[in-house]
Amino acid sequence: MRRKRTAAVLLLLLMGVFLLINTPFIWKWMYPVKYQPEIKLAAERFNVDPMLVLAVIRTESAFEPRRVSKKGAVGLMQLMPETANWIIKQAKFQGLAMEYLDDPKVNIDIGTWYLSYLLKQFNGDKVLALAAYNAGPGSVNKWLEQEIWDGSRERVEDIPYGETRHYVQKVLYYQEKYQKIYQNDFK
Repeated sequence: MRRKRTAAVLLLLLMGVFLLINTPFIWKWMYPVKYQPEIKLAAERFNVDPMLVLAVIRTESAFEPRRVSKKGAVGLMQLMPETANWIIKQAKFQGLAMEYLDDPKVNIDIGTWYLSYLLKQFNGDKVLALAAYNAGPGSVNKWLEQEIWDGSRERVEDIPYGETRHYVQKVLYYQEKYQKIYQNDFK
């Protein structure tokens, strides 16, 4: 009798967990969004999918605005100071200074502009743009020219830098998750 009761309680508990796992609340808890207004505005301004921006931020910094990498990349979108300086000049961002790179709005604007730039450079191909965001456009162009990697999502495992290979896979994974969970929240 006691085993049946224990089994029944376990079954009910498992059913409850299964039902909860498919609720929007649980998914939003597992894949949170911070800085939604800033992301939405920058994505619209620079014509980039906001879910892609979210995925880059999640992968780069896990939404920690003051994060600094071992290599010196700064902020939510982990921008290298040299790249950020170049972007500020290229995009003619008025009044932006490097000391504000850890400010979420500034970092999101600069990083989203750069994503837009890379997407244009690689004819809208987000896989190539993401690889370039991580490894630099020069590396990606070299891999394509030397036929090391064909640039396709299906052949991501051919990317010679392990960090870049995993980066592209993670960002694409998170973009799909965010798309499913938040598709109506960014309209």
